[in-house]
Amino acid sequence: MVFKAPSWAPNVGPDLIPDSIPISDFIFNEKCGRPSLSNSKNPFVWGASGEGYSATQVQHRVDCLAKSFSREFGWHPNRGSEWDKVIGVFSLNTIDYLPIGWAVHRLSGIAALVNSSSTANELTYQLRASKTSVLFTCVSLLNTALEAATKCGIPRSRMFIIDMPPKLVGGLRAPDEFTTVNQLIERGCALSELEPVKWEKGQGARQCAYLGFSSGTSGLPKGVMVSHHNMIAEVILLKYFESRTRTADQKDVVLGLLPQNHIFGLSVYHAAVFRGECVAVMHKFELQALLAAIHRCKMNTLYVVPPIAIAMVKNGELMKNYDLSSVRSIVTGAAPLGLETAEQLLALQPSWQILQAYGLTETTAVATYTSPHDILFGSSGSLLPLLDARLVSLDGDEIEEYDKPGELLLRGPTVVLGYLNNETANKETFQDGWLRTGDEAVIRKSPKGDDHIFIVDRIKELIKVKGFQVAPAELEAHLLTHPHVVDTAVIGVDDDSAGEVPKAYVVKSKDAPADEQALVCHIQKHVSDSKAHYKWLKGGVEFIELIPKTASGKILRRHLRELDREARQKKGAKL
Repeated sequence: MVFKAPSWAPNVGPDLIPDSIPISDFIFNEKCGRPSLSNSKNPFVWGASGEGYSATQVQHRVDCLAKSFSREFGWHPNRGSEWDKVIGVFSLNTIDYLPIGWAVHRLSGIAALVNSSSTANELTYQLRASKTSVLFTCVSLLNTALEAATKCGIPRSRMFIIDMPPKLVGGLRAPDEFTTVNQLIERGCALSELEPVKWEKGQGARQCAYLGFSSGTSGLPKGVMVSHHNMIAEVILLKYFESRTRTADQKDVVLGLLPQNHIFGLSVYHAAVFRGECVAVMHKFELQALLAAIHRCKMNTLYVVPPIAIAMVKNGELMKNYDLSSVRSIVTGAAPLGLETAEQLLALQPSWQILQAYGLTETTAVATYTSPHDILFGSSGSLLPLLDARLVSLDGDEIEEYDKPGELLLRGPTVVLGYLNNETANKETFQDGWLRTGDEAVIRKSPKGDDHIFIVDRIKELIKVKGFQVAPAELEAHLLTHPHVVDTAVIGVDDDSAGEVPKAYVVKSKDAPADEQALVCHIQKHVSDSKAHYKWLKGGVEFIELIPKTASGKILRRHLRELDREARQKKGAKL
């Protein structure tokens, strides 16, 4: 059975989604349905100050930056492959982050987006995989960027600093040898206009715009190729889905705290700019600073991950010190929001609409969304227009009825091009036009009669830490390089602040030191020295005689999760 968007959702024809223009043309083009630039809010402002550029100024900055790229790197809008024009962006959130990507799109190039928490080794891996030749970073991440760039052969002359207010980065300033984005823009303003992009029909649906790294539905990190058409479709489908509960001239101020390299943030910020709205950018999470920014910028929509909602619930008294009356809705994604947390947040802020969204990097983020007129706690909402869903049992049988769990399969224009240089993963994940999400779901009718998707469990092995994906296989491979680790398995365990955190079960070597606590600390340090902080073993290390596996060698993680759950229950009973 194929499930579709609710009947009230507008009937969006595929012809309404341009497939022959780059994102950089679409995002500023009033003919595509966006408000006039003169009638739009400032697309990006600093949440700490409210300062930013107008929509017209941002468009001008993108044009000047693209001209500067063309001069600096010898790139032309209509010559060469997009894979010859790849920039890497390794930075905290800034008001210039997305415009940098749009500038390279203006030259038919690709923006490879890297998590700002990445270590030098992780950054090196992603730069090499994407064949990045130019790297943009911010001053606080410069040392990590330099280490990775050196390993990849990227010269300092092709490294650029994204400007940030000194107050936000502890007074750090870029060394004079590095050119800043503002300097590139200034140079570009003096250059002649670029030739317009001339694409064939359908080229936007074939050409990669963003390269993000995700663990996919299983395994080690993979480069996910998001096309121009994918992102444009995401923006348009969100616009039409929300049209039932939004006025035609509504222009919100939205929270820009989600990492701009993360597909959730990337997609909703594109949608906000296209609607003529303002994204109030914040480069890190600190609850008091967030609440002050909501008050200062009069934010209307808060896009967050569940740990931030949990922090709000646990700090209700602090929230009373700020005027949050401008907030209309809070939208959680990247991981499920617990029913109890949603109810507690509603009790704390009765006027807020608490909405959930679901998606993956492979669906250009949002695939299902909660409409304010049909909120059902625990649900991830309904399908966006033009997206289809199926449920399949573990045996591969089609599930035809409601309230019966199965693996969720998705199809539609937001499903990405695939994984970069990984045909094995492509065959496993993209089958006969359908994306296998690896998530177990059920579909239920709401009291209003609409289909709602509930994510029940993850069939895939990924661990979600504050919305970031952690692949157990990656940590297991690294743990096995420890001299006293014979075998290992990593699972995700529940955590109040992060949602989940990694925990390692370890079979230790016969010559391991007798002091197990010291060995645990050494193993945890082995991971923290090499991996981003959200991959650290904050769930602990537990020694075990044998890792449970099938006859074919597949780790039985469910057995380990049950073992951990029983141990926690016993510990709770003793307390």
